[in-house]
Amino acid sequence: MARIVAIGTSQGGVQALRVLVGGLPEDFPAPVLTVQHIGAQSLLPVILNNIGSLAAAFALENEPLIAGRIYVAPSDYHMLVNDGRIELTRGPRENWARPAVDPLFRSAALFYGPDAIGVVLSGRLNDGTAGLFEIKRFGGVAIVQTPHEAEAQDMPQSALDNVAVDYSLPVAEMPRLLQRLAKETSQERIPFTRGVRAMNHQEQKLDQPTAQTCPECGGAMREESLANLTRFRCHIGHVMTAEVLAATQLDLLENNISTVLRSLNERVALCRDLAAKHQDRGNLRAAEIWSRAAAEAEHREKAAQDLVGAEWMHPEAAEAEA
Repeated sequence: MARIVAIGTSQGGVQALRVLVGGLPEDFPAPVLTVQHIGAQSLLPVILNNIGSLAAAFALENEPLIAGRIYVAPSDYHMLVNDGRIELTRGPRENWARPAVDPLFRSAALFYGPDAIGVVLSGRLNDGTAGLFEIKRFGGVAIVQTPHEAEAQDMPQSALDNVAVDYSLPVAEMPRLLQRLAKETSQERIPFTRGVRAMNHQEQKLDQPTAQTCPECGGAMREESLANLTRFRCHIGHVMTAEVLAATQLDLLENNISTVLRSLNERVALCRDLAAKHQDRGNLRAAEIWSRAAAEAEHREKAAQDLVGAEWMHPEAAEAEA
């Protein structure tokens, strides 16, 4: 079986990919699949086509994998590999992203085993760590960008902290390494049956009760451990690491506080308007009650304003920097 190269990246990944892809030769002997966290629009295939000698394009459903081509995960689809072909799915977001890195890495591990090469580049938080763990568990090769040269160190640092990484090096040195690894075959060394999963219960513990709720759908979540990594999974299938969950909770908290502030501001205006109307009609008691309600809402609005301006701690970012 031929090798396969799966690359995962997020913030700072475009520049890293430009350097990596620009160094790959025209006769590179393996397909290259890349997941970059993107929004609704992406010019990544155009950028990669302009910088390197390999053809790059958004992946298509059931497209065969061909050596020397770059397959880019399209917006809002997880990109998987399945028996030598591309599989696109709009399954639940993982680590608050679709496309996410972990699904690609898991499928590469499942169908390519020791012939899978996983590469984690620049990015925030830790998407890709769990998937890279799977690649290593199935005998594949784990490569990580040197964290200090990455624009965002979180993803490569998390991979180094949780996976037995084979190579950690600057992006500029990766093309030569990938060229060498892609020419090697591992099937004589490590027996492997494609598509067969075997999980050591000491490596992963599932279904631990938790008080957390899914920030995506509001459903109940259960905690699972993968080596040193803690993840949460809801019944719908949304999956995120503890660090991603913490960051997402803070984003939602700040949004909710803003919603409360807006609602209080609207209540102040409405109560004052009603107080003025009752005052004009001579309903002095009703006017007084509505005025007091406006003052109450205004007092609470000021308290909410303090929360909006508050500086929140980001332990997940501080942990990566440490």
